[in-house]
Amino acid sequence: MKRNNLKQMIFTRHFAGKSSVFNGKLTIMILICTYILTCNGCKKLTDVNPPTTSITGASAYTSDATAAAVMTGLYTNLSGSAGGNTSTAGTVASLSLFPGMSSDELTYKAGLKNTTALAYYTNSLLSSASIRFGTEYWIKLYPYIFTCNDAITGLNASTTLTPAVKQQLLGEAKYMRAFFYFYLVNLYGDLPLALTNDYKINDVLARSPKTVVYQQIITDLKDAQNLLSKTYLDASLSAAYPERVRPTYWAATALLSRVYLFNGNLTGDNSNYTNSETQASSLIGNTSLFNLSPLTNTFLRFSLGNNEAIWQLQPVTSNPYNTYDARVFIAPATGPGTGGINYGAYLSNYLVSSFEAGDNRKTVWTGKVTAGGITYYFPFKYKVASTVTTVSEFPTLLRLGEQYLIRAEARAQLGENNAQDDLNAIRTRAGLPNYAGAIDKASLLAAILHERQVELFAELGQRWLDLKRTGSVDVVMGTGGVCAAKGGTWVSGKQLYPIFFNDLQDDANLVQNPGY
Repeated sequence: MKRNNLKQMIFTRHFAGKSSVFNGKLTIMILICTYILTCNGCKKLTDVNPPTTSITGASAYTSDATAAAVMTGLYTNLSGSAGGNTSTAGTVASLSLFPGMSSDELTYKAGLKNTTALAYYTNSLLSSASIRFGTEYWIKLYPYIFTCNDAITGLNASTTLTPAVKQQLLGEAKYMRAFFYFYLVNLYGDLPLALTNDYKINDVLARSPKTVVYQQIITDLKDAQNLLSKTYLDASLSAAYPERVRPTYWAATALLSRVYLFNGNLTGDNSNYTNSETQASSLIGNTSLFNLSPLTNTFLRFSLGNNEAIWQLQPVTSNPYNTYDARVFIAPATGPGTGGINYGAYLSNYLVSSFEAGDNRKTVWTGKVTAGGITYYFPFKYKVASTVTTVSEFPTLLRLGEQYLIRAEARAQLGENNAQDDLNAIRTRAGLPNYAGAIDKASLLAAILHERQVELFAELGQRWLDLKRTGSVDVVMGTGGVCAAKGGTWVSGKQLYPIFFNDLQDDANLVQNPGY
């Protein structure tokens, strides 16, 4: 079927506050640059009519179409040519690359000299007046939070929107704020908790403890559950959409199950594990919507047979291709770091050697090339790096496989004797026999951490976050460990990334993470 011509919409909003939450030098944020591309004769999520003029302040929330465009533009930014580029530190997509290099998951090829890559890889990040290594996620994600805060304010104040549209958009804004805060708190620790679009308040925020940030994330996600549709909607929010690319009740539930698990690690409060198990169970038990897909389907777009997808992003680029992950990770025959935009990062020996014999994930989800007498394995979950007529793979942010491992871990923490059942569901899909090790709590947790390593590699920094939340990071990265092997010197404080230097200068109440 014919592919329509590319259309472009630019929708500019002027805020009374800041384009960065803490940097007062700019007062205008370019909120949405939406690229609309119709493939396969199917109307895109982002295919909305452009406003005839730029819209300012509360004016964005006077009509259903312009209000929906605010959040649609945010999703488009996350998957577009700038905001969705895996090789650009600070983007959501790049969480699969840079935190992967910080951990024991990815190796950066010797001899390559990208200074940003080397700083993440050798755990030698630095924030100063002229160097921003490690601050990129802080710089990128806080403006997204400001967008969500402004949307929440505008939506709550609006009296002209269709009630169902207003409710859905409020849910989306709260969900996205929770999503961004989840990654910020895991990368940087204690955070300034900005919950308003008032720059006078945001300007002087101190860092709130992680426990407080997690409680806000939980509050936002519970609100989102109450507000979001259980149906995947199109850009107008009035009809079902044949892809899973807009946040729903199910996405909020999936993220909430993860957040409860992580908060349980942080606080030691078993009620978090109980809540995590409950949330994961509601997804796993909903077999009319969700099932574990064959390994070959797990990263396809939902409409091509991937019932595992809970939330994906829809690629929106001028030259259609599937994902930046494929372009950045798939190594050419000449080896990593050569040809095209391959970044030069490949799977570490630590990860490759972690696959058990007969694990089909190694066969299906990794690729390999031999160059210069060396065999390099690379992430091959997304398989199409070239331009295409029909986009077949969508970047996957949440999927059911993780929910099985979340529930297994929550049950193990609670001492329940069925934790291994969920572990075995993942192992069976991978072609492995059931877990046959000891079933005491420590043994089960170690087995689940291992399973997460080989199931969730190269997926938004899961391994880096796992090492930190489980208290394993110093053992893995420390003396005689991974950091030294990468040419760095490990300091425990390096498990947190540094805060942006400019924001420290602008806000006297902010303090830098130890070690920077």
